[in-house]
Amino acid sequence: MVLAFRQAGTGAPTVLLHGIGSSSVAFRPQLAALADELRMVAWDAPGYAASSDPEDPLDIDGYVARVEALARDRFGDQPVHLVGVSWGGVLALRTAATRPALVRSLVVIGASLGSGVDPERAQQMHERVAELERVGSARLARRRGPRLLSPGADPQLVEQVVGTMAAALRPAGYSSAAAVMATTDLTEDVARIVAPTLVLAGAADEVTGPARAREIADRIPGAALALVPGAGHLANQERPALVNAWLRGFTRAADLVAAALPGDLDPDARIHERNIR
Repeated sequence: MVLAFRQAGTGAPTVLLHGIGSSSVAFRPQLAALADELRMVAWDAPGYAASSDPEDPLDIDGYVARVEALARDRFGDQPVHLVGVSWGGVLALRTAATRPALVRSLVVIGASLGSGVDPERAQQMHERVAELERVGSARLARRRGPRLLSPGADPQLVEQVVGTMAAALRPAGYSSAAAVMATTDLTEDVARIVAPTLVLAGAADEVTGPARAREIADRIPGAALALVPGAGHLANQERPALVNAWLRGFTRAADLVAAALPGDLDPDARIHERNIR
């Protein structure tokens, strides 16, 4: 299959995974602002926007395999900073849990442990596919897009989100993604994540919100949790300056940790000696 992506920047390898109703367009604020420090690749997931439809419906590890293949194709054996929004955050969590050598740091925004944690959420996710088939991508985008931002969001941004969703969605990609969300429960998986992890949530997010962000952060050893004021579900688009500051600082810190000697991380591990005249 053909996997499309946008790329920008030089520096630390970074992979960006969009939400279930979006595409690589959602990361334009990051691709523009962080190109001086991060070498970024933002995909169109299989069956979305410019990517071809998957030959068969993918399970979550099928998506993870394609995330890894894209990262290896663009960056070789280098570990990547992995950033996922919403459904992309679910894929990123699973990737970090099952491919620890691939992930230098993990940032998830508006993510959850998957809709499979609750039968009602799972059923709602299954119903989305029928809704797309019934009303089409344009009407579905008009219904759902505004909910992804805070009530006070810029009307121009609302139209951008709606337009991106309408252009990105196709039944094959959306139904595969929705089926994965409906059957995924990462409650146990995330405890295996060893990469430095930052969990971000819009303070005004009514889709997943701060409560589900805390569910994730509480289960990942050493994870940091931060709320983005004035942002809904798509915090990286609604408050890009704040999210970009977090991304810049957190990826920088993760690179410093990766470069440190093991003993440097524990002040009691080793005594260094040197003759100085």
